[in-house]
Amino acid sequence: MKNMVKLGIILALYATVACVGLAFVYAGTEKIIKERQQADLEEALKELFPEADTFNPVEGIKSPNPQVTVESAYEARRNSELAGVSLRVSKGSYGGDIKVLVGVSAGGTITGVKILEHKDTPGLGANAASPAYYVDKENKITFYGQFANKPVHDPFEVKNDVEAITASTITSRAVTDAVKAAGAGVTAWLAEAAK
Repeated sequence: MKNMVKLGIILALYATVACVGLAFVYAGTEKIIKERQQADLEEALKELFPEADTFNPVEGIKSPNPQVTVESAYEARRNSELAGVSLRVSKGSYGGDIKVLVGVSAGGTITGVKILEHKDTPGLGANAASPAYYVDKENKITFYGQFANKPVHDPFEVKNDVEAITASTITSRAVTDAVKAAGAGVTAWLAEAAK
């Protein structure tokens, strides 16, 4: 019995030291992680609006699709004029939520789409974010690239005006629904702001 208590105390001490060590590592890297995430976001926003010189967070943009969540929104400005809005949205997909950054111009077109996070099957649904997977090989158009310059009022229907990823209809629909909701949400927000 005495040996079991001794081993229990030793195990508790090791566990305590490990927890304290992890806490120090987390505290030391938290700032670096946040800075890296912010730099990645700024780079993605610049990809969607290369002509913009400032990006400011905005509130009040809602998704018309209850299955699509607006996580954050950023207005893109060039010389203090509104160029458009980027929305970070999420939608349930095959392997879990897929997070997408969608740029919508003030003129009502999709400026671009960037897949930020996904957990879909490698080689299938993961092709949504792959720069090497083309839905149009001849013109070298990626799955996410096909949304660029598409008017927000298009139907956004997989296998109609949106090419699906082979064997990944669920992922294709999730991204398409997210892009469609972002376009409609920004359009409604711009209409309200113009009043």
